Amino acid sequence: MRSFMGRDILSLKDFERGEYFRIFEVAKELEPIARNRRNVDLLKDKTLVVAFYQPSTRTRLAHEAAMHRLGGHVTGFADAKMTRAGDWYQESIKDTVKMLEYYGDVIVMRHFMQGAPAEAAKWATIPVINGGDGWGEHPTQILTDLYTVMREKGHIDGLKWLAVGDMRMRTMHSLAYALTKFDSEVTFVSPPNMSLTDEFKAEITEMGLNFKEAEHVEQAIGDADVILVEPVVQPDYTKARDERKGDVGGTPANYKITKELLQTKAKHDAILLHSFPRMDEIPTDVDSTHWARYWEEAFNGVVMRMALLALVLGAME
Repeated sequence: MRSFMGRDILSLKDFERGEYFRIFEVAKELEPIARNRRNVDLLKDKTLVVAFYQPSTRTRLAHEAAMHRLGGHVTGFADAKMTRAGDWYQESIKDTVKMLEYYGDVIVMRHFMQGAPAEAAKWATIPVINGGDGWGEHPTQILTDLYTVMREKGHIDGLKWLAVGDMRMRTMHSLAYALTKFDSEVTFVSPPNMSLTDEFKAEITEMGLNFKEAEHVEQAIGDADVILVEPVVQPDYTKARDERKGDVGGTPANYKITKELLQTKAKHDAILLHSFPRMDEIPTDVDSTHWARYWEEAFNGVVMRMALLALVLGAME
């Protein structure tokens, strides 16, 4: 298995199976720190640089919280418009990253352009973590989801997944790549104009993913052990910021996970994940049901970033 020290975390496409389990082991070891709301000195001499060209609540703050929990420091920007990268100069990724690498020891980047973190990694001499790149990938979120499933179910192999939402989403891409390393089935449910592209289906078929598609959540929810949901009402992820203008509409019934649907169709021991933000695809009355695991998922987001930071900075091996 390859070492994580000094390594970029850009995509799950090329992750080895054993690497997932190593990350899970480190996350489990570090979890009590976050669970007990403590800070330690594991990364006391390290600094995280956040470079967020798109809005973020959970991804940016989870990385920052993870660094603080491990005793490290944080600098960077949460709005590119407040930097030379986003103002009149439109400074290039190369020039920006070549400066940022002198300000810290690891960079986490979110960008509206697919492939931007990979471009940054070409020029940076410190590790770059992909915090979401346009419609590309979101590796740290899916690592969080897989870790949540491991903690809840004890295994990933043998589980049946239901993935509901916009299949252009970066989370869906990372999920598909990740599940090629496990003996898991997944059913994708999305509106026709947001379905898996032919090119992506050919790619994940070649990679050995066991998947199918359905038109309605009711057709697949009864078999699902894990239900992962994303909105089908989406902003344009190729923009730095997509401001809402007027009524954006609601989620069609085909793609909603309601309390009634869970009570009448879902397995009793299925778990429901959502990386948030949500629109109306999961009504709030689902929050208190035994299926909901998205609050635990949010906590695990800090734990997972703790594990990744500890690994890429060489504090854990």
